[in-house]
Amino acid sequence: MDQLAVSGLLLVVLVTLLGSGVWIGLSLLGVGVFAMTMFTTRPIGDAMATTIWSHTSLWGLSALPLFIWMGEILFRSKLSETLFSGLSPLMRRLPGGLLHVNVVGCSTFAAISGSSAATLMTIGKMTMPQLKKHGYPDALAIGTLAGAGTLGLLIPPSITMIIYGVTVQESIGRLFIAGVLPGLMLTGLFTAYIMLWGVVSADGRKLREERSSLREKLKGAAQLSPIVGLIVAVIGSIYAGIASPTEAATLGVIGALILSAAQGSLSRESLKASLLGTVKTTSMIMLLLAGSAFLTLAMGFTGLPRALAEWIGGLGLSSAMLIAVLTAFYIFLGCFLDGISMIVLTMAVIEPLVREGGIDMIWFGVFVVLVGEMALITPPIGFNLFLVESMTGRGIGFVSAATLPMFLLMLLGVVLLSLFPDLALWLPEAMRSRD
Repeated sequence: MDQLAVSGLLLVVLVTLLGSGVWIGLSLLGVGVFAMTMFTTRPIGDAMATTIWSHTSLWGLSALPLFIWMGEILFRSKLSETLFSGLSPLMRRLPGGLLHVNVVGCSTFAAISGSSAATLMTIGKMTMPQLKKHGYPDALAIGTLAGAGTLGLLIPPSITMIIYGVTVQESIGRLFIAGVLPGLMLTGLFTAYIMLWGVVSADGRKLREERSSLREKLKGAAQLSPIVGLIVAVIGSIYAGIASPTEAATLGVIGALILSAAQGSLSRESLKASLLGTVKTTSMIMLLLAGSAFLTLAMGFTGLPRALAEWIGGLGLSSAMLIAVLTAFYIFLGCFLDGISMIVLTMAVIEPLVREGGIDMIWFGVFVVLVGEMALITPPIGFNLFLVESMTGRGIGFVSAATLPMFLLMLLGVVLLSLFPDLALWLPEAMRSRD
């Protein structure tokens, strides 16, 4: 059987398993077992045990549950109230007013959470009632929240970047640093869109908020200082070379516990809930990694990645064309899968193509995470769309339409990242040259 027929058969098996409701991690394991049984003579048991253990016991993964726990602790704290009351005096006079709190609040929480869902829920619980109270259009309030909520995937510490770094064996610290400027770029694009609405539209000009007093601004800055301090401690320690990602995650957990205790929201019940949430999320991700690792091994034995890489190489595509094709491919996958699932599902085949095309794997990590962010707001399965729907009670059609401008801005972000790769590479290179 030729390689094209093999790949088609494996795809059918995967789609069948996923369509029948089998968990993604178990589906990947199932396809790997099928491929090893049908197309190789290698014993499955020892290959599965060795591969899964070697890929799930990597030291780099030790940062994963710690960053998840940090986000779980802060998710159950009064951080959303502090963020809103601290940011409002600083943001409300800008064109677009309190809509900026959605974007800046999400980007701030993303920098201490790493989880898109936690970011969106934490900020949305506080901002949506306030925006409705002040008369902001539902479409803009919903769209900016759903779009900015995706920043948890890109702005470090990012759980998705940890998964990518472990999968392709790249430095997690460098990936974190590489995501800073693209994350700020996306935040800037969202903010510019809101400001344009505030200047151009009649509703935007009518909703211009009153100017804050100096006292209100100073009070807001004081409320934000512990959060900013935690961000600087976690990300700054990695960039300064003081701490590894795992050590920085430990520092983040300690800081989150102190911050939560100082706010009076740390209790036996909240601590237990944060630990249970961490175990559930980590277990889900580890199952995905286990399935991906075994499928990668099975695919290697069948020769599919090598054959596909040779076929793509024979097409003579430039790096730009390859990125354009992969962008379209990942946008299509985003209609059905979340960002983490897309990465673990495709890296066995995509990684050889990218390396063969001479594309920097740190840059590609930022690219694939950015496109993974788009999957969160891509109907019909976009996870953030359903979170916002459950929070606001508006239909999925309305939420999808409201989020379309954010999707287009993220697509513009992909274009800018492709045209100016130093957006992702400058900081990691600066860190490497300093070392």
